Amino acid sequence: MAHIDLNSDLGESLGAWRMGDDEAMLGIVTSTNVACGFHAGDAAGILRTLRAAAERGVSVGAHVAYPDLAGFGRRNMDVASADLRADVIYQIGALQGLARVAGTQVRYVKPHGALYNTIAHDERQAADVIEAIRAIDPGLALVALAGSPLVGWAQAAGLRVVAEAFADRAYTPQGTLVSRRQSGAVLHGAPQVAARMLRLVQHGVVEAIDGTLTPIQADSICVHGDSPGAVDMARQVRQTLLEAGVELKAFA
Repeated sequence: MAHIDLNSDLGESLGAWRMGDDEAMLGIVTSTNVACGFHAGDAAGILRTLRAAAERGVSVGAHVAYPDLAGFGRRNMDVASADLRADVIYQIGALQGLARVAGTQVRYVKPHGALYNTIAHDERQAADVIEAIRAIDPGLALVALAGSPLVGWAQAAGLRVVAEAFADRAYTPQGTLVSRRQSGAVLHGAPQVAARMLRLVQHGVVEAIDGTLTPIQADSICVHGDSPGAVDMARQVRQTLLEAGVELKAFA
């Protein structure tokens, strides 16, 4: 039986500013990437999300980011290696403490936004993140963009790597994500997205933005929870996969 993990970025509300519907998404996904306070999230809200994840039996990962609250972690930063390593260690450690109190544990790391995209191809920053993970807990898995150089770099360093695809993002023929600045980069039709992800799981391909088929081998699918209609889209992806006999289970 085919199987796949569904993950979503949660715990991103900050003070009076609300982001997404964590409760609803936790009823859909099998893994949750929880904000660590650098791009979003406050301590009380993060703890609530962790407790809800523990109650639902959803696996928890640290959604580490550049220190960029104002830009929601989506601005590129040329961070010195010592700073980047310390930032990643700090975020994982903070989430581990909150997770322990919530009755769960951090099982993996998934970088966020600009950091995620940068280390997919930037060997220096990738090495810093890998070193930070190995320093605090080498047993943590690293979620990485499927087909990116980061997969090989992290595996060579001894980390378990989980290759990830994105449900609501368009792909280039080369298997990379279409930039959010380009038209058509974000997909909005729930039935279309669900059918794309079923095809990915069953056949290992997605239709690229130019209409060609691009091979993508993924262990997890990210269903974003912070866009309009996100919950409905995630729910349809889940339902379509289950109806086709695909088993949904966490990778960690």
